[in-house]
Amino acid sequence: MAYLDNPAIILAHIRQSHVTSDDTGMCEMVLIDHDVDLEKCQLAAVPGSGSGAAMQGDSGGESQGCDLSQSVDITSSWDFGIRRRSNTAQRLERLRKERQNQIKCKNVQWKERNSSQSAEDLGSLFEKKDFKDKTRSSGKQSTLSLRLEQCPQQLNNPFNEYSKFDGKGHVGTTATKKIEVYLSMQSAQEKLHPMTVVTMANARVHDLIGLICWQYTGEGREPKLNENVNAYCLHIAEDDGEVDTDFPPLDSNEPIHKFGFSTLALVEKYSSPGLAAKQSLFVRINAAHGFSLIPVDSLKVTMKEILQKALKKRKGSQKGSGPQYRLEKQSEPNVAVDLECSLESQSTLEFCLVRENSSRGEESSEEDPPIDITTVQDMLSSHHYKSFKISMIHKLRFTTDVQLGISGEKVEIDPVTNQKASTKFWIRQKPISIDSDLLCACDLVEEKSPSHAIFKLTYLSNHDYKPLYFESDAATVNEIVLKVNYILESRASTSRADYFAQKQRKLSRRTSFSFQKEKRSGQQ
Repeated sequence: MAYLDNPAIILAHIRQSHVTSDDTGMCEMVLIDHDVDLEKCQLAAVPGSGSGAAMQGDSGGESQGCDLSQSVDITSSWDFGIRRRSNTAQRLERLRKERQNQIKCKNVQWKERNSSQSAEDLGSLFEKKDFKDKTRSSGKQSTLSLRLEQCPQQLNNPFNEYSKFDGKGHVGTTATKKIEVYLSMQSAQEKLHPMTVVTMANARVHDLIGLICWQYTGEGREPKLNENVNAYCLHIAEDDGEVDTDFPPLDSNEPIHKFGFSTLALVEKYSSPGLAAKQSLFVRINAAHGFSLIPVDSLKVTMKEILQKALKKRKGSQKGSGPQYRLEKQSEPNVAVDLECSLESQSTLEFCLVRENSSRGEESSEEDPPIDITTVQDMLSSHHYKSFKISMIHKLRFTTDVQLGISGEKVEIDPVTNQKASTKFWIRQKPISIDSDLLCACDLVEEKSPSHAIFKLTYLSNHDYKPLYFESDAATVNEIVLKVNYILESRASTSRADYFAQKQRKLSRRTSFSFQKEKRSGQQ
């Protein structure tokens, strides 16, 4: 034990002890230049103070003051702030690892054998055996071999390349889609039951068709399919398997997750010379403000079946409820068709659906041109999206360049970005999206020349009918009017029916007012 009476030495000792033993560096930050007065230390270091430190002279005093005012420099490193382990802890860790390694090893003590054995006994311990002469035992045949023998058509399936899109083994782990597929090529009894197909969500429509053909062939269904996948297409189908021919087939290049239909039908494309005969078996049923195309298998079908299919397609018409309807030939108004007769005996493919206890107007008696294959194709393709660059006419007769996009679901009007002329003084045209069920009419207003024509588009907005006027060349305007009218006639929406009913009421009021005015003038 040492007795010190110099406070400077005691403070220096405390400083060095704290700084050198603290790895965090907090002691150095607290003690540096705060607990030692440099001037007092220099006064204490003069000769005659009686301490051993005073004998060191001026140089010793300077060094002492410097030592008291500054602590030992601590250089930072990568392990700054982390206290190093002691030698004892490191040695204990090394011993623990050695014990663990010794557990994995087993020491075997070698002992000399006391009993002697003959060479024959030693040779019998490792006797050489010939496995080539071993007879094969007739074991149980594997399940894989049995399945390969029972399903030889799996090896010869021409659609094996589409089996990778089968999602039955990926349900719950990968995005899949379950679809009920009706097969139109099967017999009348078998086509009533759909085939369940589970496909990968990233598959295209073309891949789904190949997967359906692969599963169809693997299940051994009849008749056999064409090995060319492009010979088939997918149509939207009802829950009972009836193909909805009002819509075109699904695009083969589109992903299947884009469509939300859970029921589809596999239909064969007719590329043979008998295409016209196949496509001509469509019966046109005209109704108020629209028409429907009813597909039939042959001309032997009865008119009663055609009437049932027509009523099923009409919205809100259910069997046994609502108003009753009858069929009339388009060329013979007010003459009901015998429902027990066949389609072949009618000598026409165009009829009119009329409510009971009512009659068609005089305009219905005019004979429409016969249905044509090209017209049917235009009707079916009218629901495909197509855009036109035209000009929109505003109330003050100034125009704005817009892009008119038309599809079976909606009509979109998007302004063209380059609107230098119209944005200087007028408000910029906003985008407009109109649902097809809100469309009421599309009429040609005027056609002055082949390079200029105007048409009007009427739609329902907030319980009011608003017209929009557009202009372009005559060919584009006629194409737009024809496309929109095909869509309107195939949908038969309630907005369109109400619009025509209101228009008819206004016309009747004008007619009655003019009749009363002529009657009064005649009496005077």
